[in-house]
Amino acid sequence: MANNQLHKKYPEKDEVDKRVYIVFASLLLDLLAFTMILPILPSILEHYRNNDTDGLYSWLSGHIKNFQKIVGAPEEYNSVLFGGFLGSMFSFLQFIASPIFGSISDVLGRKYVMLFCLVGISVSYILWAFSSSLACFILARFIGGISKGNVSLCFTIISDVSNTKTRGRGMALVGIAFSLGFIVGPLIGAGFAVWGKNKANDWFIYPALFAFLLSISDLMFFAYAFRETLPKEKRAANIWTSLQGARGLVDLRQLFQFKAINLKPFEHRQLQQLGIIYFVYMFIYSGLEFTLTFLTHHVFHYTSMQQGWMFFAIGLIMAILQGGYVRRLPPNKVKPTAILGLSLIIPSFVFVAIARNIWVLCIGLFLFAVSTAMCVTCMTTMVAVYGSPKEKGTVMGIFRSLGALARAVGPIVACIAFWSLGSTFTYLIGATALIWPAYTLKTKV
Repeated sequence: MANNQLHKKYPEKDEVDKRVYIVFASLLLDLLAFTMILPILPSILEHYRNNDTDGLYSWLSGHIKNFQKIVGAPEEYNSVLFGGFLGSMFSFLQFIASPIFGSISDVLGRKYVMLFCLVGISVSYILWAFSSSLACFILARFIGGISKGNVSLCFTIISDVSNTKTRGRGMALVGIAFSLGFIVGPLIGAGFAVWGKNKANDWFIYPALFAFLLSISDLMFFAYAFRETLPKEKRAANIWTSLQGARGLVDLRQLFQFKAINLKPFEHRQLQQLGIIYFVYMFIYSGLEFTLTFLTHHVFHYTSMQQGWMFFAIGLIMAILQGGYVRRLPPNKVKPTAILGLSLIIPSFVFVAIARNIWVLCIGLFLFAVSTAMCVTCMTTMVAVYGSPKEKGTVMGIFRSLGALARAVGPIVACIAFWSLGSTFTYLIGATALIWPAYTLKTKV
């Protein structure tokens, strides 16, 4: 009764903090630059195949061919496998960086660490623009991947300035930024690819410089507009203590158990369950998402442009749903919506598995988009309530790190299954395995 009276006397604000919108704009600029490379990556790799002078492409290509032969993939997919290797490297670097930057931000504050990440991202794009060799290009991707702690920091900032009423709306804005970024960014990149076909051999310098321009704009905007969300009196005492969360990078058991976070035993078990559920979901989801390119080309003979429109439609559905529905969810609807999203992904992959005509495929992809719009945003909102203010960066960093690890490993496992077992079995096995996250979230969290 006393808590209810106190709540009435000091009600939680219904307005989203203005800094959440600054985070939204910053993340959108970042994602526009990040996703531009997706449709032009095969052309960039083709460029280095013909022009690489240090022999790195030939060495890596030999290992990719060995992998291609082992799993039985046609040789025409070597460029996709090469891109998958770079994507896994990028995700693995995020897995390392997210808890480290999150822990440091618990001590130094969010703004300085975010600016450091944005500087690193800008450096990666300018290095890409002038990469005359594949080694230099991979170094640029390495710097970009290790600097991607900015994404987990965005979630942390929203946790800092939100309450139970506004947290879901803030997390949904991040989801909208991702959806818009993956809609518009690849279209910009595809435009550069079409334009660059008849240009000089180093045409990719122009999309790289455009990405650099976006990243510098993001850096200057954030430096000017953002006001710190973690007051000095609420920060962790020292970096060494806070970085204990990063020890889990050496011992994965510590990472999955969130050992660096001080919580009551029941809350700790709940957070651990959420982390495991998220990892399993992302492991299966990211793997099957990666093989959609193989499936649509191999079964439905989609061109690259048709695949681009497919992902555009998925992103558009996600943006509409997140902006119109997920963003308005009351706190008591967040968990049921996460369960619904995890449940919908199961029939989604069943439809994709059995699809032999475009309409069945479209049903599966529609459910896929609806599920994606719900799952990550709602689970992130659920995780954001755990930990004290000085531990939020560590909590969100570890959570993002688990997702990045899943994205690093999932596509490799799914690729092996796709070419060894076939698309139907791979998607049916994935759909069956996804029953566990949905059931566990409903019954144990």
